[in-house]
Amino acid sequence: MVLLAAVVATSGAVAATRSRRAKTTAIAELLGRLDPDEVAPATALLAGELPGGRAGVGWSTLAALAVDPAPEPSLTIGQVAAAIAEVRRIRGAGSGQRRAEALAGLLGAATAAEQEFLVRLFCGELRQGALEGVMVEAIAAAAGVAAEPVRRAFMLSGRLPATAEAALRGGAAALAEFRLEVGRPVRPMLASPAEDLDSALAELGAVSVEYKLDGARIQVHRDVDEVHVYTRTLREITRHVPELVGLVRGLDCRSVVLDGETLALDDSGRPRPFQETMGRFGAQNPRELLLHPYFFDCLHLDGRDLLDLPLRERLDALERVASRHRIPAVLSPGAERAAELFDEALSAGHEGVMVKDLDSAYAAGRRGRAWRKVKPEHTLDLVVLAAEWGHGRRRGFLSNLHLGARDPDGGPPIMVGKTFKGLTDELLAWQTAEFPRLETHRDDWTVYLAPELVVEVELGGVQASTRYPGGVALRFARVRRYRPDKDAASADSIEAVRGMLPGG
Repeated sequence: MVLLAAVVATSGAVAATRSRRAKTTAIAELLGRLDPDEVAPATALLAGELPGGRAGVGWSTLAALAVDPAPEPSLTIGQVAAAIAEVRRIRGAGSGQRRAEALAGLLGAATAAEQEFLVRLFCGELRQGALEGVMVEAIAAAAGVAAEPVRRAFMLSGRLPATAEAALRGGAAALAEFRLEVGRPVRPMLASPAEDLDSALAELGAVSVEYKLDGARIQVHRDVDEVHVYTRTLREITRHVPELVGLVRGLDCRSVVLDGETLALDDSGRPRPFQETMGRFGAQNPRELLLHPYFFDCLHLDGRDLLDLPLRERLDALERVASRHRIPAVLSPGAERAAELFDEALSAGHEGVMVKDLDSAYAAGRRGRAWRKVKPEHTLDLVVLAAEWGHGRRRGFLSNLHLGARDPDGGPPIMVGKTFKGLTDELLAWQTAEFPRLETHRDDWTVYLAPELVVEVELGGVQASTRYPGGVALRFARVRRYRPDKDAASADSIEAVRGMLPGG
């Protein structure tokens, strides 16, 4: 049995180095020492996640506990997983007190270092989606397999602990058993920004150019009459979107998995504000604002998985099953027609266009550059790290945001700037109410947050700077909107920010 202390030590070693190889080696060494039943919970812990998912415990509950630490480490990984599961099961009258007692029992068996780790774990402060890439490589190293089968299994399962368990149990053969399962969401393929349309066209060759909608990403699954709808983060929203369920159920097929966007339209057919679309995902009255789907990929059709086929063949399948609901697109356009489509998208109220390699397979994340997004203004999706209390008219409100870019090597987000511009009175009020729920600590001027919220900012560019650890700083950054459909793993990387440097 491996102790929690080994996980804490490995986590500390990973946090202390910027070397991706060193992170991978440290994690792989620990994974290789685990008993089979320890692999899944330890993988979750190493990725900064609670085994089994959220447990309904916030910072205020933990901050109210004053528990002396144990003098020596004794907690095993299995005991920690069992204790967390117990906390998660507590429901009903008096649950707050009973949950606090269970947490106190767990923390009382932990050393000071383990207590700090567990508190940060429950508060989400250790959860770094960017670490997933390092975890994939470490799992591959520990199992003695190539990274690609691990990456593919993770895409299909959506669960890193299950992927690690399979890899260390049965190697490449066990990983190959993962298949696209209709009804289980697939981690989505993402796009990276392009400098402009001409460069994207020149880079990719034979392409599809399609509208980039100002909507919310959806993935729909249908097996006969059973339909499921998922968001970008794989959260199921089926019960909130009956119009999408009915539409997919009416398609001429037995089974299908479609990737696309959905958005609300006004009476003229133009997109409503993004926040109104996202508001539908939690609406109490699901008929209060109709959503319209626009599909751009088909991953499965009538018993046949299409993930590994070129995009051009997946688009043929999409045309067969959902031609009336395809996103506006042109295949293999010349530069002039592509520019016309870009202008048409902007005139229709959308963000720009996507340029996609017609020969590319479907792969989760930003690996490679097969999908490029082109917009008229510079924008970045960044992680909110902290907020400072405002002055003058903004006194009493959390205002100036600290912004971080994703570290592709699995570290915490890297700070690249601050801004208070673009924050409306409504957003200021929302931030002040919401941010304490994500608080990890504070000082006289600043509230520091678990790195979960993603905000989209417009900017005039970036410049080299020694002020921030990434060596770059945002210029004229302005908040455009929050992105509740995205998590920290979907934020733009520090590499993307540095790529915006003049001559970069």
